Amino acid sequence: MIRLNVFIQVENVNHANVLDAAKELTATSVKEEGCIAYDVFESATRPNVLLICETWKDSKALSNHEKGDSFIKNIAVLKEFAAIKVEKFEF
Repeated sequence: MIRLNVFIQVENVNHANVLDAAKELTATSVKEEGCIAYDVFESATRPNVLLICETWKDSKALSNHEKGDSFIKNIAVLKEFAAIKVEKFEF
């Protein structure tokens, strides 16, 4: 399995756009083959930080996810309006 923790730092002015993109990405991703878990969280202590936690069955499932229309569309929004840091764990 593969676990990604995607930390998203966003300025207040762009928060709504970024959160909407993250929610849309979550809604479509949980339906994809090989998706074990996928959710977006807002920090309780730092309002400018979001976290997407995703778990995939294997690298093939993750690769297919990254080629999908929803990922391509929404990751473009996240990259345009926020700073992203990804932690990857394989187990």
